[in-house]
Amino acid sequence: MRISFRQLSLSCVALTGLAAAAAHAQTKKTATGQDRKTTASAPAARNGSSGGDDLSSSVLGQFTRSSEEISVTNHAVAATGITNRTPGGGLMPPQSAPRSQSGITRDFIAKQGPSSNITSLIADLPGVTVSSQDPFGTTGDHLQVRGLNETQFGYLFEGAPLADPINYAPYTATLVDTENLGSVTISQGAPDLNAPFYNAVGGQITASAINPSHHMGGFADLAGGSYSFNKEFLRFDTGDIGNSGVRGFLSFSHTGYDNGARGPGGFMRYHLDTKFVKEWGDGNNIAAIFSYNRQEATSWRAPTMAQWKQYGVGFSYDPNFTPGDARYYKLANQNLNQQLLVMPMNFTLTDRLKLHVTPYYVHQFGPSLGGENIPAVGGYYGTQQYGQLSGGTVVNGSILTVGRDPWNQKTGGLNMSADWRISKSNTFSFGWWYAYTTHEELSDFLPVNADGSGWSGTPIRVNGHILSGYDLNFMQQVNTLFIADTQRLLNDRLTLSAGFRVAMVSRQGTNLIPGADPYKMQGNYFEPLPQFSASYKITPHDQIFLNGTTAFRAPASVEAYSQIFDPNSSHAVMQPQTLKPEYSISEEIGYRHQGSLYNFSMSLFNINMTNHQVTSTGYIPGTNQMVASPINIGGQTSRGVQAEVGLARWHHFSPYVSGQFLHSTFDNDFNTGMGSLPTAGKVAVAAPKFTGAIGLNYDDGTFFGNFDLRYVDTQYTTFMNDEKMPSYITSNLALGYRMKGIGPMKHPQIQLNLTNLGDNHYVSGSSYTANAHPHVTSTGQIATGGGPVYYVGGVFAAVVSLSTGF
Repeated sequence: MRISFRQLSLSCVALTGLAAAAAHAQTKKTATGQDRKTTASAPAARNGSSGGDDLSSSVLGQFTRSSEEISVTNHAVAATGITNRTPGGGLMPPQSAPRSQSGITRDFIAKQGPSSNITSLIADLPGVTVSSQDPFGTTGDHLQVRGLNETQFGYLFEGAPLADPINYAPYTATLVDTENLGSVTISQGAPDLNAPFYNAVGGQITASAINPSHHMGGFADLAGGSYSFNKEFLRFDTGDIGNSGVRGFLSFSHTGYDNGARGPGGFMRYHLDTKFVKEWGDGNNIAAIFSYNRQEATSWRAPTMAQWKQYGVGFSYDPNFTPGDARYYKLANQNLNQQLLVMPMNFTLTDRLKLHVTPYYVHQFGPSLGGENIPAVGGYYGTQQYGQLSGGTVVNGSILTVGRDPWNQKTGGLNMSADWRISKSNTFSFGWWYAYTTHEELSDFLPVNADGSGWSGTPIRVNGHILSGYDLNFMQQVNTLFIADTQRLLNDRLTLSAGFRVAMVSRQGTNLIPGADPYKMQGNYFEPLPQFSASYKITPHDQIFLNGTTAFRAPASVEAYSQIFDPNSSHAVMQPQTLKPEYSISEEIGYRHQGSLYNFSMSLFNINMTNHQVTSTGYIPGTNQMVASPINIGGQTSRGVQAEVGLARWHHFSPYVSGQFLHSTFDNDFNTGMGSLPTAGKVAVAAPKFTGAIGLNYDDGTFFGNFDLRYVDTQYTTFMNDEKMPSYITSNLALGYRMKGIGPMKHPQIQLNLTNLGDNHYVSGSSYTANAHPHVTSTGQIATGGGPVYYVGGVFAAVVSLSTGF
């Protein structure tokens, strides 16, 4: 299957390697900063209940509750929503869940670049490693935490799971504009018991949009910078609409830039956000969130280590066209279009019973494009050889085409739960989640004009059929049920929680390509998932906690079930694998302090995984096309310690420090198909021993600034530990000045964001292969080496933003 933008969120691997391998529980959220009155609890992100209520807060520890819209708007110092009340400059809001959990608020978000996305914004939090490929945070980022990547995390936005439900790519850059993002929380290692996931073996990331203002007004932001970067953003708040209890906002933005030092091409994005809320009675509320995203980007070309050493950041697609050049940059475009609707609803049925309902709908579609030369005569349609192709320009026996993947995916779901307060100290919770997904992909090939100026709108046909490498129709149904009980003892100082969730995933589909075997594909998974947690408040400011969590991930990608063909080969370029679900058992014990001077948190963790899967991708030889393949590398054990500390504002300064030590190893030898490689005991890929971040925030109400520095240790990129990615350091700086109101403009300001201050040229992430160099297997055969490919980190860039409320 040709790699699309959604698949580029997965890890990459050279094709030779394929052959060798074959809530933020009860977190406080700041508001828009435009209001001047105290606001009530609002229907923010939810797969739990409304925030602030005693009933909803007496829940299972690993159980996301909605954000609270606390009375902070009367403390806002800027139209951007900054309050300067979160320790660590917005990097360490209070937490109470009995698990490792970190977050960010508007105090931090508003001072970052205007095109940052949910993933890039949490790069300073403990244990989080983000592999950015552009300096603006627009094209989506790869995430690593405790030796696991973004496809092994559950992503919630406003209470709904909005990552791709089949390959689990999160698409965080498409969900919400930075100006509308209220808070983000990551739980490293433990997803919520009631969370609508079947892939969150690594934990959970929860994001919420800001709540609409109670007053009519709005916010505007204009930005420009390096590489012709530009962003225009405008939001309008309706304010309270009469006495209806309804208020909302509507925003629109455009973003674009050139790739600059990374080669030809660029990025374009149009985005629309809306959010309306309705509140009445005691804890009753409904929200409606709609988002539309359309974007097109030139693909990033991923070098091997040898290519990186030779070309550096200049390794890119070809800027000029020559006949037969499949690597011409205009042939390597990724389109990602998305529409989503989420409606979280919370109802107080009695003083002891609350109901929470979140229906949602997501539509994601391409196309994705990549250049490829296909045989003019004697190529293959599946397993059938064709004769002479009509159309296109023949060069050296081949026709240069654009391989197009117009993937189309739709998901509808409903998440429901209830909290029943049996007694003052005991709460029983139960719920159900259902989701239905359809996925269609019919690849085709369009002949490129002789001068490279464009391509035909008519796909190449063979015997009346569209020439294709895959013609997939895929369907998935998910049902999960959970029950949980929480008991509070010793005057609410001790909280014991236990719960049980069962997840049922059913998948089936067809591949209509001639010779596809199997023609019909299917997979059914049933997993029981118990959880337990305990929390004890030593003092009102000090808490110790422990938890035990189980989670599983169904095999990622349609490619796990279906053959993928290419006109250049008589055999499938990728075969489906029989994969068992990935399963994790994790334990944590931790301590946190939350006081008026500083917040501190530290935890020890252990994660044991079975059937750990790495989704690899690689180029088809001689083409600009990529295929994906999930690989089971067996068991993996990860152990370590993480900590963070954030100080409250002192003389306008607020520092923050985080760090993690990780020891992660493979438990089994790796079966190459021609014998095993001795990988047991080797250090796991994507598992740097040490990561750390330092942040310093200054804000006196007029002048403000933010500095952060991140360090990522070396990390292996092959199972045999015979190739690794060097360590790297990056730093970013923000400087700004706020003015007094000018006419209708409220808190106008100018802000400068500088990313990668030292213009370090580094690789920030990679694909994975079994071995980069030849090794003898257990059968005495030689496993040919195949090196991984690497993501090139974003170069230095500067962006100036002018913004104001009105």
